[in-house]
Parts: sequence; C-alpha cells; structure tokens
Amino acid sequence: MTSTVPVSVAPVTAPPAAPDAPARTRSGWPGVIALMVAVFTLVTSEFLPASLLPLMAADLGVTEGVAGQVVTATALVGMVAGPSMGLLFPRLDRRRLIIGLLALAVVSNLLSAIAPTYAIVVVSRLLLGVALAGTWAMALAVASTLVPADKVGRAMAVVNLGVSAATVAAVPLGALISSLYGWRAVFWAVAIATAAAVVLFVVAMPSVPAAASEGVRTLLAVLRRRVMILGLIGLAVMIAGHFGSYTFIRTAAEGMPEMTPALIAILLAVYGLGGLFGNVIAGLLADHHLGVVLVAVPSLLAVSILGFSLSDGSVVLAFAAIAVWGLGFGAIPTTSQTWASRAEPTRVEAAGGLFVANFQLAIALGAALGGVLLDGFGVHTVFLVGAVAVLAGGALFASTRRLLPR
Repeated sequence: MTSTVPVSVAPVTAPPAAPDAPARTRSGWPGVIALMVAVFTLVTSEFLPASLLPLMAADLGVTEGVAGQVVTATALVGMVAGPSMGLLFPRLDRRRLIIGLLALAVVSNLLSAIAPTYAIVVVSRLLLGVALAGTWAMALAVASTLVPADKVGRAMAVVNLGVSAATVAAVPLGALISSLYGWRAVFWAVAIATAAAVVLFVVAMPSVPAAASEGVRTLLAVLRRRVMILGLIGLAVMIAGHFGSYTFIRTAAEGMPEMTPALIAILLAVYGLGGLFGNVIAGLLADHHLGVVLVAVPSLLAVSILGFSLSDGSVVLAFAAIAVWGLGFGAIPTTSQTWASRAEPTRVEAAGGLFVANFQLAIALGAALGGVLLDGFGVHTVFLVGAVAVLAGGALFASTRRLLPR
C-alpha cells in the first residue's frame, strides 16, 4: 500500500506592481498659443478703422468724425460686456464660450464687409465689442488654468503678443489691402483670419470648466477688497493719462519742424516695436519680480511722455522717447493681468472682467479729457497732465504690492 503525500500548490501571484509612474498631464501651452491668435485677430479687427476712416466715410456718406465713432461704440459696449460674461454664462465651459465669441467676431467682420449703411457698420462694431471684451475677460482665467501659478505672467505675455502684433500690423496691413482692393476687402480678410483662429481654438484648447461663482455677489466681493479698489483706481488713472496723451501723438509730431509724414509713420512703427519688447520683458519679470515692474512701468511711461513733449527741436529725442513710451505701455497688459491674478487667485474670472471694464472706461475718459485740454490749452498741456496722471496713478497702483498675498 502506498501512501500519497499531499502536494501543496503555491498560489499564483501577480508580479509586484511597479511604482506608480508620475501622471503625465497635457501641456496647456498650445491653448495659450490659440488664445494669442484669437486675441490677435480680435485686436486687429478693433484697430482697422484707424486706416480706413476716409474710405469708409466717403462710401457710407458720413463725415470722418462720425465714422470714427465706430471705435467709441466698440469701447463702450466692451466696458459692459467684459464683466457681464461670467454673469450671463456662469456654467458654460470657457472653451465653448470663447469659440462662440470668436464666431460672433466673424459675423461682425462679415457684416462690416457687406454693410450698405453706416448704421449697419455701427451694429457690427457693437458685436465686435462684445466678442473682444468677452474674450479679454475670460483670457486671464483661462490662461491661469492652462499653466502653473508661477507661469501665469509668462502665459499672459504670450497672449499679449497678439495685442502687440496687432498694434504693429493692423494699420499698415489695412492701408495696404484697402489701397489695392477697397476697404470692404479688409473686413473680408480679417473675417477669414478670425475663422482660422476659431479652427485653431477648437483643435488646441482643452476644456476649461467655469469657475465656481455666485454671480454679482462675486463681483461685489472682489470690489470690496482694498487691494482691488486701490489697484483699479490707480490703473484707471494711469491708463487715462497714457491714452489722453497717445491719442494726440500725431498732432504733437506734426508740430515738430523736422518731422515729415514719412518720419511720423516710422515713429509710430517704433512705438509698436517698443510695445512688443515691453510685453516680452514684462512676461519674463512679472511672475517673480512683480513689485519691481509695478514701480518701473509708470516711471518709464511718465518720463517718456514728458520727453516726447519736450523734444520739439530734436527728432532723435522724439524717437528715443517714443521707443521708451512703447516699451512702458507694452508692459502694462501683462503686468496688470498678473497683478489681478495675484490679488484674486480664487476669483480670477471676476477680476479679469473688472480689469477689462476698467481699462475700457479709462480709454474713453482719457481720450475725452485729452481732447478738452487740447482745445483749451494746447498739446503740451495735454502731455504734461498725462505724465502727471501716469505717475500719480502708477504710484497708487504700485502701492498695492504690499497688499498682495504672497
């Protein structure tokens, strides 16, 4: 008789699990690039009338002064539309919202291209104001979800490259195309460019869920904070001082004996290039040296405005001053938006909407007050008051650096 020995079978076990690999997250920089392209097309659309007013006025049967009010219409509706986007669409994915706003800009430009009357052009520019301000109001909040917190300033510098590029390119491109094919062709061209921006946005921008918000309560809560009150007032005074002077920069340049029309065109191009460099420099510094930038930017602006005003007998001084002026103003959008994200890190969308409204209001007030000073006291007074306003507003804005959370 044989005995059987039980055989134990070892349970089959899975091989030891490998340590978890670090999760790979999709880079948000393609979305930042898409936002930059969108902003470029929108700001180009906003600036186009500056090179088309005589042609538009003649074709539509209005004066150039009346035709110029399409710019005012865009700014005024933008002042309301900016902070309203979060209130009207509290839960809509921000990717879808901006796609809708860009589509509205396409419609606006197409409407301008075929408009049979001046009234239709005004309506089209009102639509553009909604698209432009709405996108701007969302830009800071969207960018802050695409990149780490310590890269927001750099991301906004990339987005604001669209503004700088539009500042440099919009007017000369509009003038060139209109001289060859008429002013309506310019709006056809920018409508096509905006449609291309929509396609890029669809491809490159990930979903951006809406931030939690209590609507008007959130806006009011942001406005009650001391850092926001002081910062927005200071920023408004500084922007008004800048635009009150910049609006009449051609008037001042034409009063310089050696400044020919060709030199004036180059002068404005130098300003645009200065703005391009200012935006890049601000993007490199704002994330880690925001306090320094808050002090340096208004100082550069005030000195350059005064320098340009005092450069009557020197073309070289005028060009040096305008380059520094462009450098200083080019740094403002990135600097101020980085400041807003620091002041309200948990309510960036509301802060972005208030920033847009504040900016648009300052533009309108600055240009209006500058016109009153020009008629009553002359261009030198305009620049002197503008420089003082920039310095005073900048000092108030910079003082908030001590109130920012670390």
